[in-house]
Amino acid sequence: MEHTSWLGSALVYLAAAVLAVPLARLLGLGAIIGYLGAGIVIGPWGLKLVTDPQDILHFAEFGVVLMLFLVGLELEPQRLWKLRKPIFGWGSVQLFGSAALMVGVGMACGSDGRLALVAALGLALSSTAIGLSVLAERNLTPTTSGQSVLSVALLQDVAAIPILALLPLLAVQAIGSTDQQATDSVANWLAAGKAIAVIAAIVFGGRLLLRPALRWIAGSATPEIFTAAALLLVVATAALMQSVGLSMALGAFLAGVLLAESEYRRELETDLEPFKGLLLGLFFMAVGMTIDFAVVLQQPGLVAALLVGFLALKSLVLWGMARVMKLPVLERPVFIILLAQGGEFGFVVFQAAAQAGVISNGASSLLVATVALSMLLSPLLLVIADRVIAPRLERSLRSTATAMPEINEPQEAPIIIAGFGRYGQIVGRLLYANGLKATVLDHDAEAVEALRKFGWRVFYGDATRLDLLRTAGAGTARVLVLAIDDVAQSLKVADIAREHFPQLTVIARARNVQHYYALRDLGVQLIERETLDSALMSARTVLETMGWQPHQARTLALRFRRHNLTQLAAAAPHWRDEAWRVANAKTGRQQLEQLFAQEREEARVLRQQRGWDAQSNQPEAPSRSAPFDDV
Repeated sequence: MEHTSWLGSALVYLAAAVLAVPLARLLGLGAIIGYLGAGIVIGPWGLKLVTDPQDILHFAEFGVVLMLFLVGLELEPQRLWKLRKPIFGWGSVQLFGSAALMVGVGMACGSDGRLALVAALGLALSSTAIGLSVLAERNLTPTTSGQSVLSVALLQDVAAIPILALLPLLAVQAIGSTDQQATDSVANWLAAGKAIAVIAAIVFGGRLLLRPALRWIAGSATPEIFTAAALLLVVATAALMQSVGLSMALGAFLAGVLLAESEYRRELETDLEPFKGLLLGLFFMAVGMTIDFAVVLQQPGLVAALLVGFLALKSLVLWGMARVMKLPVLERPVFIILLAQGGEFGFVVFQAAAQAGVISNGASSLLVATVALSMLLSPLLLVIADRVIAPRLERSLRSTATAMPEINEPQEAPIIIAGFGRYGQIVGRLLYANGLKATVLDHDAEAVEALRKFGWRVFYGDATRLDLLRTAGAGTARVLVLAIDDVAQSLKVADIAREHFPQLTVIARARNVQHYYALRDLGVQLIERETLDSALMSARTVLETMGWQPHQARTLALRFRRHNLTQLAAAAPHWRDEAWRVANAKTGRQQLEQLFAQEREEARVLRQQRGWDAQSNQPEAPSRSAPFDDV
């Protein structure tokens, strides 16, 4: 069905996204696969609701531009300068290393030299849109692998321009015209001069003019105009870069970097984030629509060979880079998969090469289909990496970590702390500060190594093992502090302590209410929920900010704590009965509200009787609340 109105097109795209993305997330596949799948379904090879995806692809590329602008906002110029070596160093290694390897393999397979070179350069580029979107979705951008992906992606955006400039030279070489070559050489030098001038204008003009302009616009106190100004800034920068044949995304990135230290950074991010998300989704849908399944069906073997071959060759280069860069082992699969795929600039390179006569239209269609399939495949590979590769790597790391000697000498400290993460460290610091010795056990080898560097005497060992608990001195110790993060392991240690070390007083950390009740079922009486007291401290601060006196806020928080614990104990026999717990929670909340309301009324009457300021809005706590101060 052909849609001629923007309303019909908007209906198709929005409906496809709203249906496909939640379904993909429900299946654990991620939003990007949902968008790509939606594009395939509504495109020329699906329901044919959209028959000309190229037009929407050009428009949706603005989502990539907005994304690079927002990435630039996160990188101050000083931080970007620190990344210069990874960008131009490792980025060049990835691009030229992958291209050289693919050119060699292509020519060894009998391919024409120009075709091998163009294919290698186009396939060596990766998808900035998918890469940075996945990093943001998984909150991996600040990690070592995230910064490495960003560095390589920036180099590729820069390198796309000279790659496109190389295509006319290859075409001239094919024609063999010296005069034409000289003419094109002059034109290329002029184009390079214009490009340098535009970049200089963006950098220097941006530093001198952008902040005053934004300050003047913000002074109008019209939020929608500031949003329009933010969009205008990105569109103008992109258009300026495109006018001289440069990457729109690279120009937007430069503009973002220039504003990274401005006072309008957060407001710009807030205003542009919704547009970026929608346009990126539209871009991924357009990529799904552009997959030419006719080419795939005509030569499935060749497409599969190209796809597997270039992914394998790029992965080989990236694997070597990850080892030399010493990326964390668990982050390497994401780094390799995100950069091994093809990218949106590959579409541009292959289409431009076909127009210049460097490669045939058939070869261009074949390469474009291969790139699109790799972009479709990469999110699926990430799912496989999460579910198959990462667990195996983690088990491998644990097996190699066992090289760290476990606790093997009997300990005699009266206290054992099992688990020395955020919770256990606070307990340990207070004990050590008061001269109490404790034997500390933790099963995370990296954490143990790091803690030892800071002077902590931490032993590597799994507290769920009875023999290690005996070695740690559980047979003679008086207290076991159970501070393990994992709920199942925590319960296992509590069960072992109850059965084999009845003299131990177990003081346990509960991750949640269910964990609290499970510990009580094992006979543990001294249990602290890890978020209760910190939440009550925040509530006290809110009360004080709203006008309560500090001692009043403290009394009310302590009374709430006592009421909560009493209600929790009363519900213990019924904790597996959800209906009973819901009804009891509602009743307890009503009782507490009635109690506080009664006390506020008594305080008001008491102030009037004593002649205090009756107009005061502060809710004084009654004097009878004092006995609860020690709860």
